[in-house]
Amino acid sequence: MNTLTATTTLHLTQILVSYEDAVRLLRIRDSYDWHQRIWQAFGGRDGQSRDFLIRVDRKEEAYRVLILSHSVPAKPDWCPTDCFGTKVIPDDFFAHPRYRFSLLANPTKKLRVDNADGSRKKNGRRAPLTKREDLVAWLERKAAAGGFTLNFDSLRTIPRGREFFHKDGAAHGTHTAVEFQGELTVTDPAQLRATVAAGIGSAKAFGFGLLILAPLS
Repeated sequence: MNTLTATTTLHLTQILVSYEDAVRLLRIRDSYDWHQRIWQAFGGRDGQSRDFLIRVDRKEEAYRVLILSHSVPAKPDWCPTDCFGTKVIPDDFFAHPRYRFSLLANPTKKLRVDNADGSRKKNGRRAPLTKREDLVAWLERKAAAGGFTLNFDSLRTIPRGREFFHKDGAAHGTHTAVEFQGELTVTDPAQLRATVAAGIGSAKAFGFGLLILAPLS
């Protein structure tokens, strides 16, 4: 569970991990392995709720890990000092009228599942969205609730494929990754900040939902 709120101080951390270190030293196989490794930056918090978002991107020679958090992360033992850095995001960063954005998301729709007697189960199952019109509509709904509007001429929807994960040696699952890129216009700066803090969509513990912004002049 993510407990970031609209009023907490936000910290952005970047970690660079070479492909060799990720595979040979850290034995990273999937998004759940990243999830476990990044928890090591927030030690001594057994039983507490997660208060950070993550995103992992493959760059030319390394993985780039971004962490948005309320508490200040500590450099994990497996991370080289010169590849770890944290900075505070000032409140006035959210005062710009327009931004370029990138969002790696797991867009889904909820499907009805019935009990044996024909009644509807409280919790259905989720299916990934794949058609562009469904993806755009999904993001438009998130934007309306999130304090911004989309520039549809600039909007790109980039399928990133299915991401598999294994948990506890037995449980496993998949997420369908889609990257949204484009420009947005702010309608409510405070709500936009709250949206960035909380993340967008599901599977946030697995590297989805972090809205990355760059101000536009």
